[in-house]
Amino acid sequence: MKKTITLILFTLLLICQPTLALDLKTAKAQGLVGETTTGYLAPVKPTSAALELVKAINAKRKQHYLQIAKRNKTALTAVEQLAGKKAIQKTPAGQFIKIGGVWKKK
Repeated sequence: MKKTITLILFTLLLICQPTLALDLKTAKAQGLVGETTTGYLAPVKPTSAALELVKAINAKRKQHYLQIAKRNKTALTAVEQLAGKKAIQKTPAGQFIKIGGVWKKK
């Protein structure tokens, strides 16, 4: 009986695991995060999962932007602004973008 209960709990844990982690595509589709003109994500609805996701992705983006700025001998802010512009252009309809400090559905 203990083995059966343990097996059921383990199976449920495996099934539920993907829903516990929030990925960028899902977060954007659910309207939890959106793109900004600064080249970084921001939480539209600041849940703990959305905030963690934003923090992790923005850290990676900043590293990437710093590499580009260094390689091209340009300012980090210039790279961030260009990345923000491109990200907003690529954002599909129905997802959030922040322009002029205001969230809008594209």
